[in-house]
Amino acid sequence: MPSIFNDFFGNEWVDKSNVTAPAVNILETEDNFQVEVAAPGMTKEDFKVNINEDNELLITMEKKAEQKEEDKKHKGTYLRREFSYSQFQQSLILPDNVEKEKIAAKVEHGVLTVEIPKKKEVHVTPAARQIEIK
Repeated sequence: MPSIFNDFFGNEWVDKSNVTAPAVNILETEDNFQVEVAAPGMTKEDFKVNINEDNELLITMEKKAEQKEEDKKHKGTYLRREFSYSQFQQSLILPDNVEKEKIAAKVEHGVLTVEIPKKKEVHVTPAARQIEIK
């Protein structure tokens, strides 16, 4: 059946990559990095955010497939269904200039946002001095 669907609508409408990973944005500001993961329908209980021993930020999402009452209102069989993600993991290598202890995450309006504060740069001016020659 899926081949009939693809033949009828043409392949230019369907991405062949078959990737079910959510979209990820990474924004850098003067004070922090911000990672955004598109997560429509997900709750904070569906996510885990960790830092591993290799200095990687791991974002893991797992949604249990549930048969919801509203799903039963559809009278057909899905030939292609991409609205939900069942499992996802993204790892990002953290730069050295971040404060790992202050990383925070929240889920709002279908987006997981991870705030990664940068370390405050301390500009040390070297003290000028005379070197004694022995």
